Amino acid sequence: MKTEKLLRRLDRITGGARAGIRVPADRVAASRTRRAFAWITWLLVLELVIGVGAVGIAVVLAADGEAVRFAVWMRTVVVLGMTATLFYFSWRAALGWVWAYQRLRLFSKIFPVITLVMAAIPHLYPLWMVTEQIVFSLVMIGVSDFLNTDEMRAAFRVPAPAREAARRAAAPEA
Repeated sequence: MKTEKLLRRLDRITGGARAGIRVPADRVAASRTRRAFAWITWLLVLELVIGVGAVGIAVVLAADGEAVRFAVWMRTVVVLGMTATLFYFSWRAALGWVWAYQRLRLFSKIFPVITLVMAAIPHLYPLWMVTEQIVFSLVMIGVSDFLNTDEMRAAFRVPAPAREAARRAAAPEA
């Protein structure tokens, strides 16, 4: 119980005004929604493997005496941090929290674009890392595809009274 209380505080920080909005349990319990979250989880596991693999490659190269640039180390740390955040969002969304679904959906669209733009900058990363970024982006696009199905959007549609309450809660007091 204390853990959930702590997580709700974290949810309030990351979720903002919609942190308290949860869809009915039957919506997230629908078979297609559960199946989509299962696929999303496996895709995020793949992202984690890709991220750990990138760290491993960087460590091996550094141990062999090759210069591993700061940008490579930063990229590996950022990918692992992003993946951990996405796991959290996915877990909370699977429990029906609207804010988590919205964040996961947003980041699954933004991260591939940022990653591909970074990969396109000449000489910023070695070829192996550019390849890793492209694969990372493709997997993240897969996550986005699952999140943007009609079923998922319908499952996380916020009822009008809850939307209005969230809007009032977010509005500055006069």
